[in-house]
Amino acid sequence: MTPPQLIDLPIRALTLDDLRYCADLSQDRGWPREDHKWGLLLAAGDGYGVDAPDGQGLAAACVVTRYGQTHDTAELAAIGMVLIAERYSRQGLGRRLMTYVCDDVLEGIPLTLNATPYGRPLYEELGFDATGRGEMLAGSFRPGPAASGADAHQVRPATAEDLPRILRLDAEIFGADRTHIIVRLPAFADRLAVAEDHTGELVGYAAIWPNMETHVIGPLIARDTSGAQALVTALAATTDRPLRTDIDVRHEELRDWLKDRGLDSITYNTVMTRGLPDLPGDWTRRWAPLTVAAG
Repeated sequence: MTPPQLIDLPIRALTLDDLRYCADLSQDRGWPREDHKWGLLLAAGDGYGVDAPDGQGLAAACVVTRYGQTHDTAELAAIGMVLIAERYSRQGLGRRLMTYVCDDVLEGIPLTLNATPYGRPLYEELGFDATGRGEMLAGSFRPGPAASGADAHQVRPATAEDLPRILRLDAEIFGADRTHIIVRLPAFADRLAVAEDHTGELVGYAAIWPNMETHVIGPLIARDTSGAQALVTALAATTDRPLRTDIDVRHEELRDWLKDRGLDSITYNTVMTRGLPDLPGDWTRRWAPLTVAAG
């Protein structure tokens, strides 16, 4: 029987002061600590957690990132980094935290999350439906011949003057305003690049950011496959670390190209939604998220 003292523990808001405890919780479950990513998510989103009754950090945590927010409402909210300490797992705490976040904090707001095979059954019980799939790829990138059509895209480092254009393009493709995330990219990422066509129109952008001993490419926004390849190639040239990215499985040509360049399949995540049939925006130009934790 579930210990009542565990599921009756209060759920509280997390702050940046809890970053170390969130990273400890990741490590406890065998994940990388990902302090850098936790810092972004706690700054741009809302963290919720349960203090461990033994006084050792957090028993549970998750992060909510709201998009298109106006006052107390949002057009869409992403739930990520749902973690329960190993010593408190399988005792109802994950269900309690998710029920609180979904039905109390985010009542009436369309929701999305990326589910591992382990977490998917719980999310289905909470009303989430599978609407897509992403493949995590990682490895040492090997440059190759320029992709066909790559010369149609001029890729260069982004400047401060590019930010308003990036925000407009991102809102169009993502389908909701996520200014509070995008404006943090220049400080969060090691490199931010933009792609323009021959007329100077902004047609894509991408970032590469540090995550432990790897560099993650995301978000990756591009008009077509060759544009996505050009952005990846430019960013990969700036690092000696292995790369990691999460690609929508519908972009088969890009996935095959990345595997030909040295990246291997690591795992798959299921994109799930509640309260909407699919994610908004234009998936054909959305190749990789900033992080699966933020939708």
